[in-house]
Amino acid sequence: MTKTKLVAPLLAATAMIAGFSAPAHAAGKAERARQAIAAAQAKIDTAEQLGTAEFRPGETAQAKAALAHAQENLAAGHKPEAIDDAIHASALADTAIGMMQKHKAEMADRQSAAAVADAQAQAQAAQQQADAANARADVATAAAQSSAADAAAAREAAAVAMTTPQPAPATVETTVTTQGSARAPVKKVTVKKVARRTTHSPVRTASAAGTVTTTTRITQGQ
Repeated sequence: MTKTKLVAPLLAATAMIAGFSAPAHAAGKAERARQAIAAAQAKIDTAEQLGTAEFRPGETAQAKAALAHAQENLAAGHKPEAIDDAIHASALADTAIGMMQKHKAEMADRQSAAAVADAQAQAQAAQQQADAANARADVATAAAQSSAADAAAAREAAAVAMTTPQPAPATVETTVTTQGSARAPVKKVTVKKVARRTTHSPVRTASAAGTVTTTTRITQGQ
């Protein structure tokens, strides 16, 4: 039920109670008692619709009890007592309604504050995630820049190596000397070839004709 539908009977009941101060000729005591009882009943109904039976059960129960006394007094012909009981029932119902409305307003404020706090927490978490993502992006950018610098240095080194003159290959000169008897002539053979390794090793072999000494000498080509 909407707030307007709840307030309308409450306003009507209040107007009815306010009419009790009107001149006596406006209505007899019995009629005034019935009006007061109807107004109290409307307020109690409104209070229960708002939930006062659960939140403010004491005031709601007292209002119902006062209303029941008003009805009994009216049935017994005790019109003034019926009017007083009905007014008391209305007052108790008003108290319960006021307390219930205050409680609902406080609940709404707490829910609003909780919603604001939750939104702030979510915003903070999102900001932290964004900061972490930015940090990862910075690391990735730095790594990419470092890789690019390494690649540029490698290309530069390769270019320098290509433009730097290379030394001439080494020349291997091998001299073979044959030593033998006085009748055997001495022959000297020189063989030149390109080699990457540098060696210097004399080798002696024996044969029937005499002793052969082989000497290998490496010189740098021009």
